Formats: sequence, C-alpha cells, structure tokens
Amino acid sequence: MSSSTTTLDRVLEHARQTALLGSISSLLGWDERTMMPLAEGDYRVEQMTLLSGLMHDRVTDPEYGNWLEELAAGDLMQDPHSDAATNIRELKRSRDRRVKLPKTLVEALTRASVRGQQAWEKARRENDFALFQPALATLLNLKRQEAEALGYEETPYDALLDDYEPGERTANVQRVLLGLREQLVPLVEAIAASRRRPKLELLARGYPVAAQESFGKRAAERIGFDFSRGRLDVTTHPFCSGMGPHDCRMTTRYDGHFFPTAFFGTLHEAGHGIYEQGQPPEEFGLPIGEAISLGIHESQSRMWENQVGRGEAFWRYFFPLAEEAFPDALVDVTREEFHFAINDVRPSLIRVEADEATYNLHILVRFELEQLLLADELPLDDLPAAWNQKYEQYLGITPPTNAQGVLQDVHWSFGALGYFPTYSLGNLYAAQFYEQAETDIGPLDEQFAAGEFAPLRQWLNRKIHAVGKRYTASELVEQITGQPLSHEPLVRYLRDKLSPLYEL
Repeated sequence: MSSSTTTLDRVLEHARQTALLGSISSLLGWDERTMMPLAEGDYRVEQMTLLSGLMHDRVTDPEYGNWLEELAAGDLMQDPHSDAATNIRELKRSRDRRVKLPKTLVEALTRASVRGQQAWEKARRENDFALFQPALATLLNLKRQEAEALGYEETPYDALLDDYEPGERTANVQRVLLGLREQLVPLVEAIAASRRRPKLELLARGYPVAAQESFGKRAAERIGFDFSRGRLDVTTHPFCSGMGPHDCRMTTRYDGHFFPTAFFGTLHEAGHGIYEQGQPPEEFGLPIGEAISLGIHESQSRMWENQVGRGEAFWRYFFPLAEEAFPDALVDVTREEFHFAINDVRPSLIRVEADEATYNLHILVRFELEQLLLADELPLDDLPAAWNQKYEQYLGITPPTNAQGVLQDVHWSFGALGYFPTYSLGNLYAAQFYEQAETDIGPLDEQFAAGEFAPLRQWLNRKIHAVGKRYTASELVEQITGQPLSHEPLVRYLRDKLSPLYEL
C-alpha cells in the first residue's frame, strides 16, 4: 500500500468521525424544532455548542491539515473528478475556511443560533419583533466577525454566500435577480390585466388535517421519498434534514382551511429528501456523498414542488385521489378548476406560499435587506418598516403584522445570511434541468399522468444526486444541459404554463 493511499485512508476516517458528530448535532437541531420541551432550551444550547467546538477542533487539527496538504500535492489529484481528488479537494476547501475562524467565534455562533431560533419561535408566535431583536443583533455582530475572518474581495456578503453556494458572488446574484425581475414583471402585469381568475375559495374550504397528512405522505412516497429511511413531522417553519445515511427527516405545517400550505410544503421538502436519499449511503460524511450546493439542492425541491406538483399532468393522476381524501371540499370542483387555483398568480405576503411568477421578488427583498444588515447600514429598530417598504416597492402590498412580515422566515434566527439567494438559483437550475430531462426521458407529462415518477427521479439520481461534489454547480449545469446557467428556461416554462391559464 502506497503512502498516499494510507494517508487518504486516515483523512477519510477522520472526516467520517467528524460527520458522526455532525449527525448528532443535526438530530438535536431537529428535536429542538419539533419535539423538545420548551424548558430544555438552555441545556440544548450547551449541548450543541459543545458539539460545534468538538467538530471545529477535529477539522482544524494540524495533523489532519498536514495530511490534506500532502494529498493535495500528490498524484491522486490528477483526475480532478475522481473519488479521491473530489474528497481531498473539498475536505481541504472546508478546512481552509474553518481554520480562519477562532473556536470561540464558532462556539458563540452556535450558542447564538440556538438561542436565536428559540427567540424567533416566541416572537413569531406572539407577533412581537422586539422579542427577537436582541438575538438578531447578537447574530449579526457575530456574522460580521465571521465574514471578516473568512475574508472577501468585494463585499462581506460574498464570504457568507460562499458557504452555501461555493464560488458564487453577490454581484452576479444581484444581476440575475434584477434580470429575472425585468423578464417577469411584464408577465405578472399581463396576468393582472387578464379577465380570467381562478376560484380561490375552493382551496380555503375545510381540509381536515389528518386527511392532509395522509394525502401528503402518499404523494411524497409516490414521487420517491422512502419513509423506511425518513419521516414527516410538524414544525413552525418547514425544513428537511439528513442526520445519517438512512435517516432523513422532513417537516411541514398544516392549515385546515388552506390546502396548499402543507401539501406543497411537503412536496418541496420531499424533493430535498429525495436528493438526500439519492446520495450513496456508504459515502455519508464525505464530499462524494454530499450535495454540491444549496442552490442545486433547492433545484430539486422546487422542481418536485412546481414543475411536477403544480403541473396539469400530476393532477390527472392525483386529483381523483384528492377527491377521495377530501370529498366535502372537492365535491363540486373540477380538475381544471383545481389546477387553475393552485397556479394562481398575484402578489402575496408569505414567501413559501408565493406563486412561481412572483416568488423571486420575495427573495430580492431578503437579499437586499440582509446586505444592509450585514453592512450595519440598517438599524434593527427600522427593520420591520424597511421590510414593509420593500414589499410595497416590489409586490405592491404591505404586511399587516410582523408575523406575516419580517418574522415569517426562520433563516436569520440561526444566522443563515447568504442563504436566501440559493432559492432563486434553485429556480433557475430546476427549469434548466427539467427541460433537459424532458429531452432525455420525456414526454414527462404522459408519465406523470400515469403515476410514473420513477423515470424522472432516476434521471435526477444519475445526473445529480449520486454525483456528490465532483463538480461545481456551474460545471454541473453545463455538463448536464450543454449550456451555462440561463434565466431563459425558467421564463419559458412560466410563460408556457401561465399563458393558457390566463388566456394571454
């Protein structure tokens, strides 16, 4: 056995052991947001802080760093997309970032993020931003320290964005979002001028929560989420978390008088879960068994939620099942009326329930505000008003409460600045991947109408899920589609879907 092979074995074993600690932290985080008694909050802070410190010590271990330096200069890097080269490159990249952060800062960020989520839960529940403001102030101060420690060329936001979307830059995201806005605003205006309107009241009838849960799980399972390796629970803000090679947990929230909230939230999180379950379990904790970026991850959730779940063909199969599950609510509703209602386009308050045409405007609001917050150019006292002003500017509506406004998302409560742009990138990736899938294995509509979702899931598994971090997100897009990332597939998809509905 060569010395490089022996060193690689040491590195991989070290990384797998660190991943074990990470999986324990993920499990504690899931429990905190779903099952944990409120009185346990302070002790959970200490548990998760201890784990974050232990993981930091392992990643920044000088001997581990020496092993990675040796391997990065060796023959195993000749094929940059091989298993060995991918693991070495990405583990080294992660360590190079981590060693810039003092352990005290890492622990402080963990402590603040756990406390921040607890404060946010209470503030949202009581519609009182003041209950969250001190925790947010602490987190922002720590995130500024993190950005300075990591370093950046243009703006501190780049340092944080890179954690979620490696290699991406703030200026490019700004260009993409504004470009999308220019393309989509005329479409939204044309829809607003249309005389056709869906019957939205049919979505706000009585949909018993127990029936919603059963129906949502049935749909998630049908598209490919494996409940023998995962579960669905209830939380304030839906999420999906992989805590082990065979343990993927997703959450949703229910509204007994609004069908889309839980159902499309479940499809969205199931898309994340299918990605997690599609990665090779034997490589859990290693870069070749991890997602490329959050934008690519979001492409999977948004695709199953929107291109698939809001598509007419999907409901050719599922609407008869929905009629059985909700006989009172759907007794006088046609499939065409239902499909039109779930594709309603109009400015709305809640991001996770926004229609596809206006969704990216919600992201633009958050993207612009969190840059101001990070630069300390927006006093926290003014944040709720600034949020409302942005909503009036971009969507023409004003949130009536902070719970429906600045407190609606969980992300800032755990310090996830730089996360929101990945949703818009995910929309772009999803549309471009979906077009290619249609070319490679279509016609997809015929398959969906027959309840056949496995061909798309298997295509995604081969092309994306099982690839790990062998490529950057931009490289993967070009490899799969033969083209660089473009806004055109998303705009084309939206026009093709919405023009017939609104007779444009």
